[in-house]
Amino acid sequence: MNKRIRLIDSLRGFSLLGILIANMLIFQYGIFGKDEIAYFHLRPWDEFMYVWIKIFVESSFMPIFLFLFGYSAIMLKNKLDKYGKRVKWHLFRRFLLLVIFGLLHTVFLWEGDILFSYGLTGIVMLIFVNRKRNTILYWAIGIFLITSLTNLVPEEEITNKETENISSYIQKANDIYATGTYHEIFEFRNSGEDPYELSDYFYPALIMLTPFITCPMLLFGMYAAKSGWFTNPGPNRMKYGEMALIFVIGGLLLKSVQYVYTGSIFGNVTYAVGGPILAMGYIFTFSYFYSGSGQKYLSFFEGIGRLSMTNYLFQTIICTSIFYGYGLGLFGKLGVLNGFFLAIIIYSCQAIISYYYLKRWKMGPFEKLMRMGTYLSWSGKMQST
Repeated sequence: MNKRIRLIDSLRGFSLLGILIANMLIFQYGIFGKDEIAYFHLRPWDEFMYVWIKIFVESSFMPIFLFLFGYSAIMLKNKLDKYGKRVKWHLFRRFLLLVIFGLLHTVFLWEGDILFSYGLTGIVMLIFVNRKRNTILYWAIGIFLITSLTNLVPEEEITNKETENISSYIQKANDIYATGTYHEIFEFRNSGEDPYELSDYFYPALIMLTPFITCPMLLFGMYAAKSGWFTNPGPNRMKYGEMALIFVIGGLLLKSVQYVYTGSIFGNVTYAVGGPILAMGYIFTFSYFYSGSGQKYLSFFEGIGRLSMTNYLFQTIICTSIFYGYGLGLFGKLGVLNGFFLAIIIYSCQAIISYYYLKRWKMGPFEKLMRMGTYLSWSGKMQST
């Protein structure tokens, strides 16, 4: 395996750590509860950790995964071109499988799935696969600016009735997730109950708009692959370092606005813009250290990155078994700080298991299914024409 692929795999594994830490808020408090954290009366150290995760982690690691999703799509395109295969049909099948896995994941296991939206975004973004790199860059920047500006729309004040609905819903969710059977949790998760009582058209519209909200980072990943980023990291190390400083500092400042200046009308938009900017900062920071002496340490992330989909799905199985009623029933009880340490322990175990797993097998079970569906081959390998 060449150095470029190892860097991308390691970076993907690194992103999965941040995703797990951010997802711990959903595993512990629910998809709505994590943003209404005041209802849980956190201890001071948990409040500090909650804000830390919001600024340093949430909205800045999933974009890394999406960036690498776009990057890998172009790498696969180049491979398909080399073998004379129909590029868009192969990619369409791959993205469609993600949509299917995502639907199964969110219906039967957990409400915080990202695979469905990523697959949907990939299908829509197929129109850019054969475009020139600058065209992709312009579209990425344009869509990013437009979707970011939508956060300037002022939020309506929550009425007393809505406050009561949210409080009632969160209490109900706490009871069901902490003590319910698998069937009870399944029924609640798929009931369509909405504490905000939004229009019936809101969620179908959101599904349709999601590809345009999430696509900028995917397009940036496509641009990076077409521009040859990370193919020869050594000579570009200083450039990675300079970009890391700019993007990390800029991203952290933007994401901090709504916590430093509470009530700022620009808090939502700066947070929305800061998330992907900080993600790019993490990408450049990781690449800077990986292209130097840090490679021997950062390769720790490589195995889990090669088995990213399998590890992501197993994180759901592990965490729902810990927090839901059909497992240990710790929903809402562990605390944000302890949840952070639990995420580190789970991730470390996965990294060790992945390392030894790959000594015997070349790919994980879900990676194998993805390759089988992409190439229409039982072996999961691309067949010669």
